[in-house]
Amino acid sequence: MDAFSSESECTTEYWIDWFLGAQGNEFFCEIDDEFLADRFNMTGLNAEVQYYQYAMDLIVDTFDHDCDDQTREQIERSARHLYGLIHARYVLTQRGLQKMLDKYKNGDFGVCPRVLCQRHPVLPVGLSDVPHSAPVKMFCMRCEDVYTPPLPRYANIDGAYFGTSFPFLLFQSYPHLIPNKTAPERFVPSIFGFKMHEHARMMRWQNSRRLELQSRLSQYEDDELRRKKQ
Repeated sequence: MDAFSSESECTTEYWIDWFLGAQGNEFFCEIDDEFLADRFNMTGLNAEVQYYQYAMDLIVDTFDHDCDDQTREQIERSARHLYGLIHARYVLTQRGLQKMLDKYKNGDFGVCPRVLCQRHPVLPVGLSDVPHSAPVKMFCMRCEDVYTPPLPRYANIDGAYFGTSFPFLLFQSYPHLIPNKTAPERFVPSIFGFKMHEHARMMRWQNSRRLELQSRLSQYEDDELRRKKQ
């Protein structure tokens, strides 16, 4: 914290570089200056962040206020929280999606811990859009499940900084990235090469339920499409 305080007189990019370079912040992308400068993008955040204006000044490197160490520390904490809230909005924009897509392709978010997903890359996701509700999780599009990040340094990242919609909006924007799920791999326990009867029956039931839900979803989408055309 002291190192950060001593380097407060720096460019906007340098503060963001410091934030992105801090251990545990690898999931975040850089927010463009133009997005930060647009007041419309900040609507409502002043009511959610203590010392909002001071925190914004710190992010964009216009902070020149004299304050005691305790207040300064609170402002710095608010700046990190504010950046996270802005980040949740930024990653839903076309530019933000592109930056997160690049990180996804580079494997910056890690891979799915499920063995049969064969190290498929994952995306950060929040279980709630309300801050301080739940830490960030990892979403795998191949098995469509969420996991806790493997490293403890990610445990303190708020899931609201990514939101509940980001991964799905990214795949909607780039549908070619959606993996083929026509024949999902499932682990089948066996004894001397023979399937366990109860598990086999449960697996058949799960597969039938999956097909039923997929059929219902397809029917719903068709009904919605016909309704829009009318």
